[in-house]
Amino acid sequence: MKETPLLDHEHDAEAAFTPEALMESVVGLRRLPHREVPDVCVLEFDGDLHDELVASGDATRWPTWACFHTSMASFDVDGRPVGIVARTIGGPYATLVAEQLFASGASVVLGLTSAGRVGGRHGLPHLVVVDRAIRDEGTSLHYLPATRLVDAHVALADDLEGSLGGVGLPVHRGTSWTTDAPYRETRPMLARRAAEGALCVEMQAASLFALAAARQRAVGVVAHVTNAVDAEGEAFHKGPADIERRVLLAACRGARRFLARVA
Repeated sequence: MKETPLLDHEHDAEAAFTPEALMESVVGLRRLPHREVPDVCVLEFDGDLHDELVASGDATRWPTWACFHTSMASFDVDGRPVGIVARTIGGPYATLVAEQLFASGASVVLGLTSAGRVGGRHGLPHLVVVDRAIRDEGTSLHYLPATRLVDAHVALADDLEGSLGGVGLPVHRGTSWTTDAPYRETRPMLARRAAEGALCVEMQAASLFALAAARQRAVGVVAHVTNAVDAEGEAFHKGPADIERRVLLAACRGARRFLARVA
């Protein structure tokens, strides 16, 4: 046995517990009809956008989402439904829900996350289409052998980058640092990650990309970079009042463009 349990996994072994089995239990207990989720589903890590969509009546509850832990709302993008699940923060939670989304028929899962700036190359706020993540968390090690980095789905990242260009914030593409200890982001570590090329720090991308690679699924992550330890002025400034909705719609259109190209 390896010294660290996180490095002691048989990645090709069949899982003892599956998302399908868990959802069958939910369906039985809640007497839900079987119904697939939308082809594009969004993990909205903060939850504010989900709540605003529901409060405005632009999103309604998706009644047959078979999950013990979350609820799903749906909203229309160009006449077709998109699912949104709120507050799936952290790699383990985001990956648990993403597994169930794919088992329920989702073709693309998008992660929309707030993030902190690493290094000072870009002003605040801005967007990062994450195309690679530093694996400073534990979930990804259950899906893939240990490496320093895990890559995103390149074609999906291309379409997300192209779609987000007109939303009203600068859009960059590159590496994110995924951590599962947000209050242990030390200044020396931030400096090392910046030297390594990381543009931002968040809590989900590496976990979701590892799931995607192991299961051959399409996952994209867009980081809304709103704060930094060296930032001056208002902290957590997101940009124009409707910017989150614009980012959401553009990302969903990018995902649909990707699906049309690979169909």
